[in-house]
Amino acid sequence: MTSWLLGTSILLIHLLGIVSAIMALMSSRTSQGAVAWIISLLTFPYVALPAYWFFGRPRFYGYVSARGQRDTVLRRVLVHYRANVQPYVAPSTNADIQAVEQLAMMPLTHGNQATLLIDGPATFESLFDGIDRAEKYVLVQFFIVRDDALGQRLKHHLQCAARRGVRVYFLYDEVGSRKLADSYLNDLISDGVAVSAFRSSRGFKHRFQLNFRNHRKITVIDGKEGWIGGFNIGVEYLGENPRHGPWRDTHLKLAGPSVLGLQEAFWEDWHWATDEVISLNWMADTCSSVTDHHVVIVPSGPADRQDTASLLVQQVIHSAKQRLWVTSPYFVPDQGVQDALRLAAMRGVDVRVMIPERPDHLLVFLSAFSFLPDMLRAGVKIYRYLPGFLHQKVMLVDNEAATVGTVNLDNRSFRLNFEITAFIPSRDFATCVEAMLEKDFAHCRRVTIDEINQRPVWMKVVSRAAYLMAPVQ
Repeated sequence: MTSWLLGTSILLIHLLGIVSAIMALMSSRTSQGAVAWIISLLTFPYVALPAYWFFGRPRFYGYVSARGQRDTVLRRVLVHYRANVQPYVAPSTNADIQAVEQLAMMPLTHGNQATLLIDGPATFESLFDGIDRAEKYVLVQFFIVRDDALGQRLKHHLQCAARRGVRVYFLYDEVGSRKLADSYLNDLISDGVAVSAFRSSRGFKHRFQLNFRNHRKITVIDGKEGWIGGFNIGVEYLGENPRHGPWRDTHLKLAGPSVLGLQEAFWEDWHWATDEVISLNWMADTCSSVTDHHVVIVPSGPADRQDTASLLVQQVIHSAKQRLWVTSPYFVPDQGVQDALRLAAMRGVDVRVMIPERPDHLLVFLSAFSFLPDMLRAGVKIYRYLPGFLHQKVMLVDNEAATVGTVNLDNRSFRLNFEITAFIPSRDFATCVEAMLEKDFAHCRRVTIDEINQRPVWMKVVSRAAYLMAPVQ
């Protein structure tokens, strides 16, 4: 009887492995991911089955995006918002900009001011000053929030805002902020702050959505000012962690109609997390600044019908004619982005990719070595940032446009994370980004093909094995 049960259990596990392999074949978003899962499920079903059901889901289910749905409460509110923002929509005949608008399902708006915030002190001073100016509400969302000196400063500013009658909404990712103490959240709640985790696996129906993250960093004040970029909340982002050393990052402050795009992304995330449709200001307000920046806000994530983040990066690369400068802390792009970068270099574009010298995630760091030779041979220039850890996510296209946001050039950002990017087709803003990046490149060393080829054999093997895991990193 025992041997019969054992045999039946083994047969059932292998049958489930075959069924799951078929599911992976039909639903995986990349061929590389499909192959990895199929081989694992057929060869090692005892280990691969639980891994696939918890980490192999290709899409995030249950999330309602007002931009992509009909006949929802969110959609009905969005219709009024789009009517209010219409006077600030900037019609464009540029096919590259139109493609970005279609990916974002958001319009290009004018009447904005975009201000670069370089490194931690400038970013957090601007952010906390904005919270202190709030009159009606504050929306705050971060991937990582730590209960350290910087986290305490954020908590203090949010508590002060709530105490003076401002509505404060605080959203965090439960995995990124897994070390955040309950006492921190309870202190906020006791002062009237509305607090919620994003809760990827909310409810029994969505219990297997554990591998998805909300990687967005958004702050909105009264629907008029907004911040996005690379910074989370922790003292390491001020360069105070000896392991990382000086922290190089970039954030962005926006004022004007584009802020409502940031607000919409937060609004949808809050609805997923809490089932609430919060009442916000949807009246677009043009910025009084002399500088008029055109902006498209591009939310992306695993609930999208297509791979928005990857397609956005590919579109930006294809639009470059003279120059494409990219910075990313994690550089393991999918095949489409790799091919686009190589082709851009082959047609004479000055393609530069800036990545950290010091690894943060070893598996991602090792993966890059498996495809860098092809990049270098095609003419892509790879630079490693030397002074400390590079965390900014910025792209510069010719003298015409730049992006600042949360998207890394890896599979997690392309397909597993909720992300957000500001696409700014403005020469004035591109000039500011150029000046910033030129200073960064001055602190880099250029990677050579000889350096890559001279690696020991064991490291080549490890790098290739790490790259095979890229779809699930």
